[in-house]
Amino acid sequence: MTNCYTWRSAGAALFAGLMALVFAAAPVLALEIEGVKLDDKIEIVKGGPTLVLNGAGVRHKLAFIKVYVGSLYLQEKKNDSDAVFADAGAKRVTMHILANEVTAQDLVTSVNNALAVNLSPHELALVEKRIRDLNSMMSSIKTLGRGGVVQLDYLPDTGTRITVNGESKLVIPGADFFNALLHIWLGNKPVDGRLRDAMLGK
Repeated sequence: MTNCYTWRSAGAALFAGLMALVFAAAPVLALEIEGVKLDDKIEIVKGGPTLVLNGAGVRHKLAFIKVYVGSLYLQEKKNDSDAVFADAGAKRVTMHILANEVTAQDLVTSVNNALAVNLSPHELALVEKRIRDLNSMMSSIKTLGRGGVVQLDYLPDTGTRITVNGESKLVIPGADFFNALLHIWLGNKPVDGRLRDAMLGK
């Protein structure tokens, strides 16, 4: 009986250990929205800090058209816009396209309108040239279809890295520029109030 009990205990311990390895090796998915699976934790630079999913939601247009799933990653979770703006650490905003087609003009217009209503004329003037650089890059993309992915990464001491469908397109310097972009989603007049609350984990 003692040997049987010992073997059973050893077998149970081995099984538990194997299961722990399996779950440790598997990516941890925190959320799935509209078929888009979002990782709970990511690295935007190999060997860099781990970012956690702060929140995510759907960007709606005209209340019922689903444009993309927007997500915000931070080094530490925050549920207040001002706290996010004040955070000097690495960040990521990702847009997973849900619409059948999003044109470059759609993107440019949405970005420019959101910045115009959320930034003061002085703040806008400080980033104007860099916004033009972003607009030029987006115009070169032409269109994005369902399943397309746009990532905006803030890398301290480097700037904002824009990646489209896995390809790095542009790096724009300045923490102020990334904060300006954050106003699109987290400003006082965001492109979608429900998405702002979702990205802030509310």
